[in-house]
Amino acid sequence: MSEDMKNTMEDNKEEEVAEVVEVKEVVEEVKEAEDTLEKSEIVENDTKDTKDVESVVPQEEGMLNIMEEIEKSMVQLHSGDIVNGKVISVTDKEIMVNVSYKSDGVIPRNEISSDDSIVPSDVVSEGDEIEVYVIKVNDGEGNVLLSRKRVEMQGNWKELESVCESGEEINVEVIEAVNGGLIALTKGVRGFIPASLLSNTYVDDLKNFIGESFNVQVIEINRRKNKVVLSRKKVLEKEKQALKKAALEKLEKGQRIKGKVRNIVSFGAFVDIGGIDGLIYISELSWSRIKHPSEILNVGDEVEVDIIDIDKSTEKISLSLKQTQPQPWDKIKEKYNIGDVITGKVVRIVDFGVFVEVISGVDGLVHISEISNKYVEKPAKELEVNQEVTAEIIDINIEQNRISLSIAKTLEEEVVEEVKNEVEEKEKPSKNAEKEHANDHSEITIADIINKSRS
Repeated sequence: MSEDMKNTMEDNKEEEVAEVVEVKEVVEEVKEAEDTLEKSEIVENDTKDTKDVESVVPQEEGMLNIMEEIEKSMVQLHSGDIVNGKVISVTDKEIMVNVSYKSDGVIPRNEISSDDSIVPSDVVSEGDEIEVYVIKVNDGEGNVLLSRKRVEMQGNWKELESVCESGEEINVEVIEAVNGGLIALTKGVRGFIPASLLSNTYVDDLKNFIGESFNVQVIEINRRKNKVVLSRKKVLEKEKQALKKAALEKLEKGQRIKGKVRNIVSFGAFVDIGGIDGLIYISELSWSRIKHPSEILNVGDEVEVDIIDIDKSTEKISLSLKQTQPQPWDKIKEKYNIGDVITGKVVRIVDFGVFVEVISGVDGLVHISEISNKYVEKPAKELEVNQEVTAEIIDINIEQNRISLSIAKTLEEEVVEEVKNEVEEKEKPSKNAEKEHANDHSEITIADIINKSRS
């Protein structure tokens, strides 16, 4: 190969290399230009985005502030809360209430009042401010489930607790008779009245009290256990004490007053004389002798009695029924005299004699020495209780209310009568009278007959 050709080929190679280098440089320049353009576009876009953001941020911040203010104005509700609300609508079935929450509250009819007969419109009106109890924050339909009844109940429980502490009385209505007592309702709260605390007297049938209203005292309360124990007996005892005090102030010894027999016992009868009881001892029931007060009185009898003794410090009052009746000794004074013969029954036998009823309420004493004309060791061997005898009045002492009798004297009179009859019989004429008289030289005297009767 010639030298020229070699040089030509070398030149061509150098040119080709130069062209390649040049192309590479162009390519690099193009890439640099493209990179610069992209960066420029990015910067421009960033600048534009920045301007857009700067214009949007104030708007979003304003909305956030508004939302925060709204959130602050809305209450946070929880089940069991008691909050204030404003009535926005009232229907026959429910009451809608604005409780400043994101959703309104609803009070169903059964949560309006403890009294199911109450109509919603009779309780509240639109615009009323009321207290409500939150049952559920969401009732499943987006509303807050509320109760007005439960607010009342909480208030009623607090009132009952206060009444229990103070001992005040409250009015209740009996709604049911159960085993051992009654169920009574007061302000929507159910309370129990044990049978033992229902009355200060025996109660035969608890059902007779259903529907009745009366005052009671709260003697036990436990809100957690929903337990309220009531007593009517305490109220009745309190009333009785008040009546006693008032009655005692008016009563005086010697006063005659009307009353009602409340109870009868073996030793007497208790009489209600206007709020307080007095006792009539058996000895003050009648002038005549009786074995039991029931012979004279029955429970429920209206009587007029005299106050024969009163002790206001112990509240003991002694009464007498017989003092209001005619004094039998006045009748003795008017009707009987010494020497009169009476017929009566033996009412009592003692060692020193027997007592015989002269009239009702007056007994006369037959001393042992006046029972018979012969020696008497014991009166009980000669006479019996309820035996009818004839006796003569030998003494009357009106001042000491004593009358003395003698059976023996009537026996002597009987003997004398018997002798007279025998004598008369002997003196009657007969066919053999003269013959008998001739043969009998002895004579019979009255003394002989008396001695004969004594033997």
